[in-house]
Amino acid sequence: MTKTKMLQSKIESLLFVVGDDGLTIKQLSQLLVEPEELVVETMEALKTAYEDDGSRGITVKEIAGVYQLITKPELADTIQRLVENPTAQSLSQASLEVLAIVAYKQPITRVTIEDLRGVKCERPIQTLASRGLIKEVGRSEGTGRAILYGTTKEFLNYFGLNSIEEMPSLPEDELVEAEQETDLFMTKFQETFSGVK
Repeated sequence: MTKTKMLQSKIESLLFVVGDDGLTIKQLSQLLVEPEELVVETMEALKTAYEDDGSRGITVKEIAGVYQLITKPELADTIQRLVENPTAQSLSQASLEVLAIVAYKQPITRVTIEDLRGVKCERPIQTLASRGLIKEVGRSEGTGRAILYGTTKEFLNYFGLNSIEEMPSLPEDELVEAEQETDLFMTKFQETFSGVK
């Protein structure tokens, strides 16, 4: 593999990993330990390769100096079908549990969610965030300033709610153990939203 092809491959990998945040030429230059001029040249070659290859579904886009991997505009109809088809993007049990906890306890940190569930929750949180059902809504006070998560408008749309207040209320019981709380969230959540797309 030539140095140019290897550099294109590295740029593609970095842009894929950072997702919507994208990277600037300066950031790419620092990460690749290559001069900015070479990164610009390689980026242009990568962009051209994507645009010239009709069999590729993605391309590189520059917005305000930030480069991102995006789907090609001509494939918007295909992407729209995925977004509108709930069976194509059904959530796992773990994701549903995390979503229920966030919905009822927001704003909430990942650590608090993990305490309630008793297991790690990084993957379900990533899944829910990538589907636009939860988002970062702030930072907690104190050491580390952990990310606080809350639901989005897409969450409301997905479950046919006008506001978060329309969610069914949960019984107030101060003595409920963390495990029982999670079960209660899931039971109410599934009862309320079974059959809702």
